[in-house]
Amino acid sequence: MKVMKGKLVAGVLYDGEISLWDWAVQEMSRLWGEVQRISDMYPFTCTNYYKEIGDPLFRRFLSFKNLSEGNILAKRKIQAIALEQRSGTPRKINIDPGLLDGARLILASTKDRAQRIPISETLYAEVTLRYKKKRWTPFDYTFPDFQETTYYPFLEKIRTDVLEEIHTPKEEKHK
Repeated sequence: MKVMKGKLVAGVLYDGEISLWDWAVQEMSRLWGEVQRISDMYPFTCTNYYKEIGDPLFRRFLSFKNLSEGNILAKRKIQAIALEQRSGTPRKINIDPGLLDGARLILASTKDRAQRIPISETLYAEVTLRYKKKRWTPFDYTFPDFQETTYYPFLEKIRTDVLEEIHTPKEEKHK
């Protein structure tokens, strides 16, 4: 059976405090490996659900070097929850790990919804975006901020990284 592989990505919500961001990147790197890409800060204004984290809020993305197998997503979400808890009470950060391959962006969640598939007893995965006709395409259930095209150029860079790594012969990877 062929196992899905993609880039581990993380969408991070925080209040813009640089020391908090630096701490989160350091901790994720310690757990998940070397960071390959970091996005700009994007204002996050889609919901008040995360108001305990701060106001205003910003979202940033990271991708990590090397391909990961799809079955790692539940473990990464558990680790992300632990980091969120360590960030403060109430939490000061929200970390949504996911996998991005050539065809889709899958995000992990603690919330069950009709479109989400269980990946553990308490965790779910959702195809948030699909890549169709040379562009990212949302679904009707996709989070509002992912329905906008703001993140798509950065996600496209990660998709290019994935495709390059998948198509690089093994002997070239070990040079």
